[in-house]
Amino acid sequence: MHLDVQHLRSFYYRTRLGRAAQRSIRDQVLTLWPDAQSETVVGFGFAVPLLRPYLETARRVIALMPGPQGVMAWPQGMPNVSVLCEETLWPVETGTAEKILLLHGLETSENPSAVLEEVARCLAPGGHALFVVPNRGGMWSRRDATPFGFGRPYTTSQLEAQLRLHDLIPERHAAALFQPPSEKRFWLRTGDVWERLGRRVSTGVAGGVLIVEATKQVAAPRKPGLPERVRRPLRILDPVPQPGASPV
Repeated sequence: MHLDVQHLRSFYYRTRLGRAAQRSIRDQVLTLWPDAQSETVVGFGFAVPLLRPYLETARRVIALMPGPQGVMAWPQGMPNVSVLCEETLWPVETGTAEKILLLHGLETSENPSAVLEEVARCLAPGGHALFVVPNRGGMWSRRDATPFGFGRPYTTSQLEAQLRLHDLIPERHAAALFQPPSEKRFWLRTGDVWERLGRRVSTGVAGGVLIVEATKQVAAPRKPGLPERVRRPLRILDPVPQPGASPV
């Protein structure tokens, strides 16, 4: 079940905990993807808190928001890049997105398999997709006061198995949200400390969200006619038949 876009906007932009979560996840995303120079970047779900760093350098940024969630204009004060779409039918040409980023798009979908098919369809050869999902073993997925307490949480192995079923090959993984999901002043003030400690100790066990990067598996091209030529090789080195001899 998708959360309402107003609820997501309120959490990320109007609460201290939401702003802390946004900063924690975005820092990890920028570690994996420091820039998107002249690339097409597509976000799906409610990925806008993570897309802003790419607005200046990317060739194009598209923020896809599924119909059950709703859409909001974004970014504020700039030309809108948000698009309302069917979650299993994206208005993106096949093989044109160099980077695809999902936040609150996979775990809340009623048809995650079809969402992954769209990711594989839209991703360009050599492109990368980044999946940000709630960690099944983390504290954030157990508290429904935040958006990470809704939908289907994952373990790293569960997510990677789903990706491989759609020819998406996991390459790297990370984690974020090591601070407790609490609005209490102590936890918010010490949030950066918990994030730094968590990144040194754990890459996917204690964090509130898992971040998995994947690339699309592309079959090696096959030249037309090559198998036929192999089956019928030239016989240059065969002995020349003598006059009157029967052909070999």
